[in-house]
Amino acid sequence: MLEGKILICDDEEGMRRYLKKMLQTYGLSVETFGDGASLLRRLEVEENGEPDLLLQDIRMPDMDGIEVLRRVARLRPSLPVVIMTAYGTIDSAVEAIKLGAYDYVTKPFPKEKIVGMLEKALEREFLINENRGLKEELNRQAAPGEIIFASATFGAVFDLTLQVAESEANIIIQGESGTGKELIARAIHFNSPRRARRFLSINCAALSDTLLESQLFGHIRGAFTGAVATRKGLLEEADGGTLFLDEIGDISPALQVKLLRVIQEGEFLPVGSTKPKSVDIRFLAATNKDLEREIEGKRFREDLYYRLNVITLTLPPLRERMEDIEPLARHLIKKYSLRTKKKVTDITDGALRLLSGYNWPGNVRELENVIERAVILARGSEVTGDLLPIRKAAESRSIAPKTGPTSLEDVEREHIVRILEKCSYHKTRTAELLGITRKTLNRKISEYALKLPEWVSEND
Repeated sequence: MLEGKILICDDEEGMRRYLKKMLQTYGLSVETFGDGASLLRRLEVEENGEPDLLLQDIRMPDMDGIEVLRRVARLRPSLPVVIMTAYGTIDSAVEAIKLGAYDYVTKPFPKEKIVGMLEKALEREFLINENRGLKEELNRQAAPGEIIFASATFGAVFDLTLQVAESEANIIIQGESGTGKELIARAIHFNSPRRARRFLSINCAALSDTLLESQLFGHIRGAFTGAVATRKGLLEEADGGTLFLDEIGDISPALQVKLLRVIQEGEFLPVGSTKPKSVDIRFLAATNKDLEREIEGKRFREDLYYRLNVITLTLPPLRERMEDIEPLARHLIKKYSLRTKKKVTDITDGALRLLSGYNWPGNVRELENVIERAVILARGSEVTGDLLPIRKAAESRSIAPKTGPTSLEDVEREHIVRILEKCSYHKTRTAELLGITRKTLNRKISEYALKLPEWVSEND
């Protein structure tokens, strides 16, 4: 017995009846259409379930099979199509295959031939979908082993994470850049009742207002120049699951209003549409900003803040959990040794002392960058101190006389200046090395009133 939904498009009623009856005896669900227009209408509306395969006659009066195939490819690019023809010419078969048809069969065909072909096509589609699903699952999941810690400081945060995961409450995750906010968000999702549904994330600071709105809300065809097809947004894709909004403090007031409506009413309007869509989503948000200060400055809506901030998780910076540096470093060495196919298995005591003597303004993300670089450059089986780009900073910190308290802002400012100089003031490379976005780097340059050389352009 076979499983699947088959669509048959043929202008000959007798052929439609014969194929439907025959395929139903094999356990297949079948819908038939006498012309291309009715088939396309069926594919345009999301009703009666997704089809698994289309059997398409190549010669029909209103619209030939080649034209139907072109339009089907736009509507359902992954739908396998088997072409039926009584004119088994090489030209028509080749053209159909070029347009994406799975195969073609010449009329009259024996029952065994068409059933065998459909069985292979359905099996192929099943394997493709299964593989795609596995890849999506691997991309979504955060394995428990990836959250590495030994400190009581982070242990308390992780215990609270598991406790609140079982609820349906919206959560704001606070912490400096690079502290692992998305990893914690994934842990919340995969320990929640929504674990079987999708976890999607978006960095609100990385996109312009217009693009962010389109990514979140989707759009209908013709909503704006270039919108040649209707596109689902993340809100629709995340229905039933969890949506993680990273850098929530960077969204514009206009988008804050629209997002508030989604959270309050459970519905939204795609860009260009007048028909609201209902969704059921758990929202997790992250920020390295003080949102209460943003509210005081009228830059963030108070009502949106309270809708999102049912529970707050605050992640400690790496400098406050120094016990975690060694287990994190060893985990990252293993990770990047496997990825680069190098046999780096250990780290020297001297290198560990350097890692522990550094302040880590870029937090775990910066540590990961440092270890990845060290593994790539390592010539033997160990990460040694000379491979660490932080060596001078760590050594000077350990031997420098204590002339008075140094603020975190001073440390961060000096570190940004040092990395800018190291990268010849190339902002994109500097941001990558610091483990922050280019937009955040520009904000830091402005906050600390850093003077860059005149030859550095805004787009550098």
